[in-house]
Amino acid sequence: MSLAVPAGIAELPRRMSVKDAVRGRVRTRAGMRAAMLAGTVLSGTLLAALVTLPFQAVPAAAQADLVNTLANQVDPADPLLLEANELRYDFDRDVISAVGNVQIYYGGNTVEADRVDFDRRNGRLRANGNVRLTEPDGNVLRAGSMDLSEDLRDGFATALQLDTPERTRFLAESAKREDGNRTTFENGLYTVYTKPRNPPEKPPLWRIRAQTIVHNQQERTIEFEKASLEFFGRSLVYLPYLSMPDPSVKRKSGFLIPSAVFGDRVGVGVRVPYYLALGETYDLLLSATPLTKQGVLSQAEWRQKLIDGSYSIHVGGLIQAQPGEYTTSSGNRRFRGVVASKGEFDINERWKWGWDASWRTDRSFLDDYKFTRFGNAADVSQIYLTGQSERNRFDLRSYAFRISQEDYTAAAGFNAPGFSPVGSRLQDKQPFVHPVLDWNYIFEDPIAGGELSFTGNLTSLTRDQTDAIQVGATTRFRGVEGTFTRTSLRADWRSTVIDPLGQVFTPFAYVKGDLYFLSSQDKNVAALTDESFVGRIMPAVGIDYRFPFIGTFEGGNQIIEPVAQVIVRPNEGRIGELPNEDAQSIVFDSTTLFEYDKFSGFDRSEGGTRANIGLKYSLQFDEGFNVSALFGRSFHMGGTNSFKTADILDATSSSGLATNYSDYVGSLYFDSRQGLRVGAQARFDHKNFSIRRGQIEATGIYGPLTGNLAYAYLSAQPNLGIGTPREEVIGSASLRLQENWRLFGSVRYDLQRKNMVRDSFGIGYDDEGFSVSLAYAEDRSRNNGQTTDRLFFFRFGLRTLGDTQFSTNGNN
Repeated sequence: MSLAVPAGIAELPRRMSVKDAVRGRVRTRAGMRAAMLAGTVLSGTLLAALVTLPFQAVPAAAQADLVNTLANQVDPADPLLLEANELRYDFDRDVISAVGNVQIYYGGNTVEADRVDFDRRNGRLRANGNVRLTEPDGNVLRAGSMDLSEDLRDGFATALQLDTPERTRFLAESAKREDGNRTTFENGLYTVYTKPRNPPEKPPLWRIRAQTIVHNQQERTIEFEKASLEFFGRSLVYLPYLSMPDPSVKRKSGFLIPSAVFGDRVGVGVRVPYYLALGETYDLLLSATPLTKQGVLSQAEWRQKLIDGSYSIHVGGLIQAQPGEYTTSSGNRRFRGVVASKGEFDINERWKWGWDASWRTDRSFLDDYKFTRFGNAADVSQIYLTGQSERNRFDLRSYAFRISQEDYTAAAGFNAPGFSPVGSRLQDKQPFVHPVLDWNYIFEDPIAGGELSFTGNLTSLTRDQTDAIQVGATTRFRGVEGTFTRTSLRADWRSTVIDPLGQVFTPFAYVKGDLYFLSSQDKNVAALTDESFVGRIMPAVGIDYRFPFIGTFEGGNQIIEPVAQVIVRPNEGRIGELPNEDAQSIVFDSTTLFEYDKFSGFDRSEGGTRANIGLKYSLQFDEGFNVSALFGRSFHMGGTNSFKTADILDATSSSGLATNYSDYVGSLYFDSRQGLRVGAQARFDHKNFSIRRGQIEATGIYGPLTGNLAYAYLSAQPNLGIGTPREEVIGSASLRLQENWRLFGSVRYDLQRKNMVRDSFGIGYDDEGFSVSLAYAEDRSRNNGQTTDRLFFFRFGLRTLGDTQFSTNGNN
C-alpha cells in the first residue's frame, strides 16, 4: 500500500563530508540526516574549540601541533561556542573528549550530550548520554548514544527519538545509516504527538508499529515493513507493506486514501484517487468510482500555478447503466457529466482578472452525485476584471446561470390563489449577463465643503424566454425576453455641520441619470415601451437631522437620538414601461429606513418627496454588554409614490411603503460580550400593528455548548405568488463532551405547514492527530419528485496519513 500527499515540495538532499560540514557548506532537514549532522557539528566544533579555549587537560607541548593541524579545518567566519565541564585529550588513543553538560552551538545547530568523543585515529565520533540535537529547521533528535563515521556515510544510534516540525515522531530501539542516504529504524514506531500544553505522558491515539522503518532521504519516502496500525495500544490493521512521503514533503505521487459510498440509486461504490505530482507548479488528480448500479464515475482535476496566478480544470462524468433510476428528474439520461474551471491572475498590485465557470449535462447531476466533489462546479458562472485603490473601485463581470430546480410540475407546491407559472422551461428564462459593471470613486479633497462621490453601473443581458407568472387574471413578469442594456451614473454630495448644541445637520444632494437600449423585446408584454432608446434623470436634495442626548450613570451610559430626514425629488418617470431586473427585491426594515433610495438596484429610482422619521437608543454598561434599538416609519409627502405604482412585476405593493403612511419598522439588539447575542427585526402594519415581516436570531456560547436559533416570518404576498404566510424556525447546536468529543445537529422547521424541511445530527471526535465523525441528514426541499433526500456520512482521518469518508444518499 502506498500513500501520497497532494501539497508543497522539498529540496532533494546532497551528500556531505566532515570537511564540508565544518565549513558550513551543507545543511539538511529531516530523518537520520539530523543524527549525521550531529556528528559533523561535534567533530568540527571540538576541533575549533581547541583553537580558542584553554587547554587545561592538554599538555602544552602538543597544543601548537594541534592548533596548526586543526586551524585550517574550521571556517573562522562561522561563529562557534562550546560549553563543557571538562575538555580532555588522550594522546595514546588520539581521542578528543568533552565531558559533562556538553553544549555545542554551531551553524544554527544546538547539540547537547553528557560526553562527546572524537576518535581521530579511526575517524569515528561518539556521543553518549542524553544526546539531543536541535536543527535550524526545527527537527529535534534524542538518542542514548551515537556512533558515526568521519564522512557521515555510516552511523548507528540507540534509543532513538526524532520529532519533526510537523509534530510527527519516530521511535526506535536502534537506527543505522548506510550510503549517506538510507536510514533504517529497527523495531520502530511512527505517530504524531500533541502540543506542549497537553500532558506529555498522554499516549497517542494511533500509531504505526513496524519491524523495520526505512527512510530514504533522496527519494523522500518512508517505508514500513511488517507493520500494524494500532489504536489505543491495540493492533487494528496488519499492513505487510506501507509507503508514505517524508513528513516534510508536501507533494508526492501515489494513491490517496479511498472512500466508500452507498445509495439506493447508485448502489455500492469505492472512490479510488491517484495523485500525480508532475512538476513544481502543476499536478493532476485522477479518480475512479465504480458503482454497482450506474457504472464507473471518472474524474480528473488539473491544477497549475503561474508567475502571476493560478488556475484549475475539473472534468467528471459517467455513462449511467440504469438511467431509469432518475425518471422523476432531468437525470434520466445515459451520459451525465460536468466541466468546471477556476482561475485568478494579478495584472498588478491593484488589478486582477479571473473566472469561475462550470457546465453540466443536466440540472440534478451535482445533487445526485453529491457524495463526491466536482471542483468549483456551481449554479453561477462568471468571468471578471477588478481593480481597487484607496478611493476608487472598478468591477466588471459577466454571468451565466445554470439552475438546479426542475421544471414546474403539479407537485411543485404553488398554493397562492389564482397563481400559476407561465411556461415550464425554467432554464430558458435565465439571462446571460454580458456584462455588469460597477464603478465607484470618492474625491479625496472636499468639494463645495462636502464629500463628492460618483457611482456608475452598466448592465447588459439577454433572455431567451419571458419569465411570467399568472396571478388571478393579471400576468406579472420577472424577466422579459430579448436584450436589455442600461447604463447609469450617479453623483452624490453631502456635508456635515454640528452646531453648539450638538445638533447634527447633514445636507445632501444627488443626481442619477439612466440610458436604456432595448431590442427584440417580447411584444406580448404590452406595458413595455416599443422605443429602442430611452433616457431619464432623477435629481434630489435633502437634509438629515440628528440630535443625540447622552446621559451617564454609575456603571454605564445611554444615548437617545432622534433622527429626521427629508428628501425632495420629482416623480419617477416611465414606471412599468421599462424592464426591471435588479430592483425586484424590496425589503423595508430598520436597516433601509434612512436610505435615500430604497430600491435595491438601478432599474428603479424612487421619486416624490419623502420624510423618514426614527428614534435610536443605545445603552452601554461598563461591564461590556450593551443594548441598541431603533423604531420609526416613512411618510410620502408629495408627488407620485413609486412604491404604490406597479411596474411589470408589481413587487412593491406588499413592501410596506405603498401608502402615504408606511408600516412601522423596528429593531432591538443585545450583546452580553460574554458569548450571548440576540437580535430582532420587525415590520408592523400601519393600521392594526400586526407583524408583516419579522425575524429573531440568537447565538450563544455557554461552557461546552454553542448554539444558534432563528425565527423568520413573512406575511402573505398574493401579487408575488405567496398566498399564505411563511413561518420557519432554524436552529443548530454543538455540544463539547469532555476534551475531544462533540455532538452536533441542526433543524429547519416550517411552522405553517407543520413539517420538517431539513434536519441533521451527528457525533464527532477531534484531536491533533485523529478525527472521526458520523452524521445523518434529511432534506425535503428538493423539487425532484422525491419526498425526502437522506444522507448518511462517515469521515475518518489520520493526520499525515490522510483521511477517508463514507457517504450514502437514500435517493442516489
